Amino acid sequence: MEDARIVDLYLLRDESAIRQTAEKYGGRLRALSFGMVKDWQTAEECENDTYTQAWNAIPPHEPREYFYPFLARITRHISLNCCRDRSRLKRRAYLCELSEEMEQCLPAPGDTESLLEGLALAEAINTFLGTLNEGKRNIFLRRYWYLDSVPDIAQRFGMSHSSVKTTLLRLRRQLRAYLEKEGYTL
Repeated sequence: MEDARIVDLYLLRDESAIRQTAEKYGGRLRALSFGMVKDWQTAEECENDTYTQAWNAIPPHEPREYFYPFLARITRHISLNCCRDRSRLKRRAYLCELSEEMEQCLPAPGDTESLLEGLALAEAINTFLGTLNEGKRNIFLRRYWYLDSVPDIAQRFGMSHSSVKTTLLRLRRQLRAYLEKEGYTL
């Protein structure tokens, strides 16, 4: 079923919208969540929570053109919250490691004004990602959106661990330079 039709079902408050969403995107959402929580049962719970949040969020929003990214964002936030709630020390350390890597590239939020700049920053990062070739963009997204480990990325793309680390380091430096050029102070 087309995404626009599924969104129409949500707007009509038709419960078959959830079934259609699960049939079309359930596996991808569950895999996205599993990549963060590393537990299939928890990933399934996150997937189900995604459907509930989508049910509640779609009447004000109509994500016809970006339905999967809309769902993936919800799943990602639920999964990250799940990691925090369960106090998984190893996973928390991993998330902190990723945060520290990106901290050197992104301006730190300090006040309400920075919240408004968040949308502009997101647009700037998307524009930066658009300048990258597909391979580098995928490596960046696998690391910082999907939270894949360096060994997982290396295996996925048939690269060595050191090659992935070097690519990520260079991409972070490029992002930092791009954001500084755009007027962000880091």
